[in-house]
Amino acid sequence: MNTTAPPKPAPLARAAKGRKPQYFADPATDTLLSMVLALTQELSVARDRIDTLERLLDRAGVLNAQTVESYLPTHEEASARADLRAAMLRRVFRAAEKEAQDLGGVDAAPEALDVLS
Repeated sequence: MNTTAPPKPAPLARAAKGRKPQYFADPATDTLLSMVLALTQELSVARDRIDTLERLLDRAGVLNAQTVESYLPTHEEASARADLRAAMLRRVFRAAEKEAQDLGGVDAAPEALDVLS
């Protein structure tokens, strides 16, 4: 009987190495496609989680759809949501920011994302 634990997989790199494949004639179209796909992924996960939470809460008799619709967040909750929104926007716009950095060493200003939140 073998009692040794299997080796842990090596951690994956956070950024891909090498040239990014180009699918369209205009590189801006590839960047836009990356952004749309990231946003679609974010929305899909969020919708699944919301649906799960609402169904579980309804089954438990904790709240119904009208309770959700009439909810107003506190200042602290609104601030936490703003932080989550900013993190999501950084993920969605990562492709455009990376391209800007690659083209001219430009760093996106964090204040630029404030307009979108």
